[in-house]
Amino acid sequence: MNQNNNQIIRFEEITKVYHLGKDIDIPVLRGVSCEIKKGEHVAIMGPSGSGKTTMLNIIGCLDKISSGKYFFEGKDISSFDDDALSEIRSKKIGFIFQSYNLIPQLTVLENIEMPLFYQQVDEAKTREKAIKLAHMVGLEDRIKHRPSELSGGQQQRVAIARALMNDPVLILADEPTGNLDSVSGKEIMNLLCGLNEKGTTLIVVTHDANIAKYAGRVLKMLDGRIANEN
Repeated sequence: MNQNNNQIIRFEEITKVYHLGKDIDIPVLRGVSCEIKKGEHVAIMGPSGSGKTTMLNIIGCLDKISSGKYFFEGKDISSFDDDALSEIRSKKIGFIFQSYNLIPQLTVLENIEMPLFYQQVDEAKTREKAIKLAHMVGLEDRIKHRPSELSGGQQQRVAIARALMNDPVLILADEPTGNLDSVSGKEIMNLLCGLNEKGTTLIVVTHDANIAKYAGRVLKMLDGRIANEN
């Protein structure tokens, strides 16, 4: 595959094998090659155990590859150490999970602020930005509430605002509507698609064909490989 300045992600024959002790190897990804362009909205589908979440974790620098090459924004990061991967995660990538992963003791505003907590950004600027993002996701009247006082859809809105605190070039969403009713799910997807239309690259892992329909491209995984795309 040729280098392309328009690519944000490029996998070349990536494998991932988990070693579970002596002589027990579990291959999860078996030679995955793909490209994702800046500004794309891509859905990754596949049955349980097909490797889609492992692929998302590698894209998000939460896990390392066993072999192959991973290019992020044109840079080969295949052999980056944990600190270098952590830097990419904190400055370039926003994560949204099915289970929201909010901190129950913190308010909505404090949860949104979390990504900048360790980056020594000015406190007043952090607060101002978090309030703007709370407005953007329609939670301006809930900023002092705690997660337990919110509906599932509202909690996922907090998670989206939190994911945007570091101005990511890439948003990774793992089953972002999995715990939501269909109305809330639609609202969350419309919110994510709006961010994508403004230029943020969006990759969504889902088992739901209705959620995949929002994407411009669908990668279907089977047994650790991309079986087809459309």
